[in-house]
Amino acid sequence: MDGERLPPERDMADELGISIGTLRKALADLTEKGLLERIQGSGNYIRQGGTHESVYAMFRLELLSGGGLPRANILDAERMQKPADLPPFGTSDEGTRIRRLRYLNDVMIAVEEIWLDGDSGTVKRELLSDSLYRYYQKQLGFWIVRAEDRVTIKEVPDWAPDLFSKVPGTLTGYIERLSWADRPNPVEYSRTWFDTDKAHYVQRLK
Repeated sequence: MDGERLPPERDMADELGISIGTLRKALADLTEKGLLERIQGSGNYIRQGGTHESVYAMFRLELLSGGGLPRANILDAERMQKPADLPPFGTSDEGTRIRRLRYLNDVMIAVEEIWLDGDSGTVKRELLSDSLYRYYQKQLGFWIVRAEDRVTIKEVPDWAPDLFSKVPGTLTGYIERLSWADRPNPVEYSRTWFDTDKAHYVQRLK
């Protein structure tokens, strides 16, 4: 609820089973999105509204037990020709491919491959954060305003690292997403393989 004060950070971290550092990183991310107000000496307060990123609260992965604070580890980020197996998106023949591991409450739940159209800007790996949408807004000057997800099952890719709980070739949950900015063509395409033993896909309208 708007204006509601959150519990003390240490209590929240204990309840979620995560470190104070992980919690504070997530709270800082929510603050940048305009979904949280942090008042020194008083506490953290929920704010309604926020940036266009809040639309993604409707489409997300959650732990089977519910929720989970998200973070990601970048495996690589490289600009290259778009391969033939990608759907049409953007206006360039090139794109930046970002591969990463995704976590909820420090539980690894997915491997992900994101393609940003080459005409949307140059991605610098060293500046990437857990939230790519925030990076697009802060560093490239555009924001994602809508997305379309398709959920099915697919084999884990051969590039998935040994750290991931599902070995390459195993059938698991799979999400394809096309994302639009303020342009006619989608600017981003992503595919996510998630561990159905640890997480599920949630669509929630509020």
